[in-house]
Amino acid sequence: VGTVGASSTLSLTTGTVLTATLTASTPCTFTMPTATAGKSFVLILTQASSGMTTAVFTGVKYPGATAPTITATASAVDILTFVANGTFWFGTYAQALA
Repeated sequence: VGTVGASSTLSLTTGTVLTATLTASTPCTFTMPTATAGKSFVLILTQASSGMTTAVFTGVKYPGATAPTITATASAVDILTFVANGTFWFGTYAQALA
């Protein structure tokens, strides 16, 4: 995906392991691909090296109905995994890996 700005539409046409780096001080809204049953992908999300920011994902259900707060440490890595059932994306996450 590369470096993202205020918004980014995720696509699975280039693979199922995606990487994105947040732009400093620019909150990003990620638009999910169509929730096709059986589709899944992993997003490796890296925080900016300065001016930490946030990210949200449209149309995702998380455990306990609680979306992750992206790790606000310079260059931190969060890994988000998404699986679709044909109606929704379900997301899980591992955080603060850097």
